[in-house]
Amino acid sequence: MSNFLIGAARRAAIAVALFALPAIGQTDPRVGLKAGWWDAQQAARNMELLGSGKKAEGFYNPSDPGDFGFLNGDLAFKGNIIVQGGFHGFQVWDVSDAHNPRLRSTFVCPGGQGDPTLYGNLLFFSVEETRGRLDCGGQGVTDTVSKERFRGVRIFDVKDIDHPKQVAAVQTCRGSHTHTLVVDPKDTKNVYIYVSGTAGVRSPNELTGCSPLPPEQDKNTSRFRIDVIQVPLDHPENAKVVSNPRIFADAEGNVAGLWKGGTHGEGTQATSVTDQCHDITVYSAVGMAAGACSGNGILLDIRDVVHPKRLDAVADPNFAYWHSATFSNDGKKVLFSDEWGGGVQPKCRATDNPKWGADAIFTIANGKMTQRGYFKMPAPQTDQENCVAHNGSLVPVPGRDILVQGWYQGGLSVFDFTDPSNPKEIAFFDRGPMDSTKLYLSGFWAGYWYNGLIYGSEIGRGIDVLELKPSEFLSQNEIDAAKLIHVDLLNVQNQQRYTFPPSFTVPRAYLDQLARNNGLAADRITAARDALAKAESMKGAAQHTALTRLASALDGDTKSASDAAKVRMLAESVHQLADSKR
Repeated sequence: MSNFLIGAARRAAIAVALFALPAIGQTDPRVGLKAGWWDAQQAARNMELLGSGKKAEGFYNPSDPGDFGFLNGDLAFKGNIIVQGGFHGFQVWDVSDAHNPRLRSTFVCPGGQGDPTLYGNLLFFSVEETRGRLDCGGQGVTDTVSKERFRGVRIFDVKDIDHPKQVAAVQTCRGSHTHTLVVDPKDTKNVYIYVSGTAGVRSPNELTGCSPLPPEQDKNTSRFRIDVIQVPLDHPENAKVVSNPRIFADAEGNVAGLWKGGTHGEGTQATSVTDQCHDITVYSAVGMAAGACSGNGILLDIRDVVHPKRLDAVADPNFAYWHSATFSNDGKKVLFSDEWGGGVQPKCRATDNPKWGADAIFTIANGKMTQRGYFKMPAPQTDQENCVAHNGSLVPVPGRDILVQGWYQGGLSVFDFTDPSNPKEIAFFDRGPMDSTKLYLSGFWAGYWYNGLIYGSEIGRGIDVLELKPSEFLSQNEIDAAKLIHVDLLNVQNQQRYTFPPSFTVPRAYLDQLARNNGLAADRITAARDALAKAESMKGAAQHTALTRLASALDGDTKSASDAAKVRMLAESVHQLADSKR
């Protein structure tokens, strides 16, 4: 018996201690929630459920709420519309009324988890499973080789969102588990799709050029690469694969140049060989992408969109399967998630290692990543709840790095990773398991911030809309500042830089942060708040003068370099406000 298996009771006690959340308290209301499909007990702290929408009839199996063929997946946003992908097709939600999300239309098109992305009047949709058909038919494909099979990225014209029309279907050798929209600022005529295929390679008799052979037998193997699709915006029907970047190669050109698979040593995780990416997040504003690529987390230079180049790669003995990534708004940190157990197993129990199935946080400097810390949803879950780190997005609070994230049946968790070595949970929402005796697949595929609210894709139930509430961890000014950010389109894996407009709310948010951390003397904070309030009541030149004086006066002793940086951010936000009042 290995050291890891010795002393289960002692290990459980340690895990419970590690799972406890001192800042919120030892009694966590997420523990022991009553089970149910539509009536599960709920628990929340510092966030409120505003409204929920049930899955469409025909998009769930009443006798098996966890039927894999009907699970909901990821979300894409445009205006008041949300497209929710899934294994059976996609559902379109109207969220004009946050308290009553309305199911507007559905489109049956089975073929995998159905990763969706919106751009203009186009919808891109991933297909990976061998049952996928060119015509979206539900009858599947039974032949080993078939001209009816489709695996790759579908492109729909959704000018009429209720009546989508497929205009292209770009086949790839491994299909598309996920995909990422990339916009090249130097190319206004096209958009690009990075395709992450994780399934087996199809026969060359079905798609010419595909090769399932290992690289030592075929240097043109369809493994150990991603695919790049070019989509002409005026003629999306002409979309095609234009490159197959070998982003896992070593300096000698060996395409299988990263993690070879297996364990990292005694008592560590067995990690998959790096011959695929599960998900890629691009951040064009900083010219980089982060790939969560089975056995490694990688950093890419994407300034040449068609030919991305690897800058760095990291491995972690605590990671089983590198799943997804999120950059901090300044691009100086990146967070990777680990989908230990594939999302179908209960991996958040008191006996589970709290560094397994968690997030790992890295700082970035000169194109290199350095690991700093971990975060895992801290409330122990039951054997009946599939739970592991999954998809999330930034909550755009100025001066802080905050992520909202889905943990399947572990619920939604909101946490601060501004200090990457010491991330802290600040809010959560959770439901009890689907069933008290059996594990049914369900829970939050993702939690995403979009124009002031949090939207959760509940894979067994439907969609939820939530709102953050002020607390000792997050002030109303900080929430209001985050709500200043408004976008017309959101595909989370195409990360956008948040720039705050001039507003009195932004410096007030910074002052709240300095007060919370005792980062600036209390009398200086009071004086600055009073000066802001006085300036807000002024008009014209007098207001500009008052704000300029305040910005120039913002200095003082701080207890740390991070507090000094926060004071500089505060002063810059006041200067920006003053300039807007000229």
